[in-house]
Amino acid sequence: MPQEIDESFLALPLRALADAALARARALGADHADFRFERVRSASWRLRDARPSGSSDVTETGYAVRVVHGGAWGFASGVEMTMDGAARVAGQAVAMARLSAEVSAAAGTDDRVELAAEPVHADRVWVSAYEVNPFEVPDKEKTGLLAQFSSRLLGADGVSHADASLMTVQENKFYADSAGTTTTQQRVRLHPEFTAVAVDADGGFDSMRTVAPPVGRGWEYLTGTGWDWDRELAEIPELLAQKMAAPSVEPGSYDLVVDPSNLWLTIHESIGHATELDRALGYEAAYAGTSFATFDQLGTLRYGSSVMNVTGDRTAEHGLATVGFDDEGVAAQSWDLVKDGTLVGYQLDRRIARRCGFERSNGCAFADSPSHVPVQRMANVSLAPAPDGPSTEELIGRVERGLYLVGDRSWSIDMQRYNFQFTAQRAFRIENGELAGQVRDFAYQATTTDFWGSMEAVGGPQTYVLGGAFNCGKAQPGQVAAVSHGCPSALFRGVNILNTTQEAGRS
Repeated sequence: MPQEIDESFLALPLRALADAALARARALGADHADFRFERVRSASWRLRDARPSGSSDVTETGYAVRVVHGGAWGFASGVEMTMDGAARVAGQAVAMARLSAEVSAAAGTDDRVELAAEPVHADRVWVSAYEVNPFEVPDKEKTGLLAQFSSRLLGADGVSHADASLMTVQENKFYADSAGTTTTQQRVRLHPEFTAVAVDADGGFDSMRTVAPPVGRGWEYLTGTGWDWDRELAEIPELLAQKMAAPSVEPGSYDLVVDPSNLWLTIHESIGHATELDRALGYEAAYAGTSFATFDQLGTLRYGSSVMNVTGDRTAEHGLATVGFDDEGVAAQSWDLVKDGTLVGYQLDRRIARRCGFERSNGCAFADSPSHVPVQRMANVSLAPAPDGPSTEELIGRVERGLYLVGDRSWSIDMQRYNFQFTAQRAFRIENGELAGQVRDFAYQATTTDFWGSMEAVGGPQTYVLGGAFNCGKAQPGQVAAVSHGCPSALFRGVNILNTTQEAGRS
């Protein structure tokens, strides 16, 4: 049964505040104005060895007004829920735009803000796909389940400690602009995580974390919908024991079968960020760099092999970046970023779309709080499976000497999203098409185009999993966004594997 917008949010003076702000912006000569009211509730719980070790529950409420006046942006935010207060914030936004226009004129720059057209979406309502709002579940029930899952790990041989955490978010937004669009939205997401730690008699230690991804679902995710927690919790202690006893990897060239639980992060760093057009244009450089996939290469850059098809998607069910409308009133869409291995698209907001000759934004503007201006943010960027593609076991069966990588761990990538290095929760040797035990101290290293160019095959839909993270960072001041990346298992040929212990010992 579809959920409805929280009544306590709808009871706030959303339209009255918007009307006052937009009317004042128009009166002051704004060419465009938008109003965004947000209430974001974030809560988390942490357990150590099945005992509570911390919790938080924070709600941020406020509104923002953004304008285009004299060819420049203006932005201001406030919390006073009166018509005069909203009008005053709109006046501050216009004053900021006027100042920005003066600075640009004095500097002799011609960088006028113009926005790509977007149809009017009047009185639209959208709620994400979930069954049970986690904020309607008693805290005692949440911590009780976390403790129960932790106890299962602690009761297993070889597990010395167990950590558990749960993060939940309910995000409500009301948007209105001077063109007539008004949208009201509600998103719910959560991220459970469980980690087993082993310590041996000599003081050596290691850990194994669940690979269950964060999702745009509700409490049902922890009670049997969308993930098999019983299976994963039962497997972790033995996998950890194997890892503790595993030999160090022999460095060299290996074929890799990469599980979705690891590959999603490589997609995020080497494709997701690289195809944000503000990075490709050099506008975003101070936080984690620009992009090698520059705009002049659109339609020609060979990003990867012919089996590589990647989409940007704001509509994927249960996706963390899934919305009905973005923070510029643009309806959610799905589009191609890489087609048959060639770069064919970017992620856009309305200003970048207009500046670069696109007819329309694809809905990638987002602000993580009412006090922050919307910036171009990542959609759910996903690698498509092959319609009749092989299973993970069949991909492994094609490898004579290689590694099967599962779960994300550490990563590093350069300031143009080109040279990278990734590790995993666990790596299994593949010998003559069969798994032959784990190895330790490994990392795979490549350039973006070499890595994706070495992808020989992608798995079928049965291998596809939607991974992701709550904490994608961008912009200054820094903002955080949740984003998902779906992918199948995939086979890569001839990838360089480092022994990280040997590398660390080099002078």
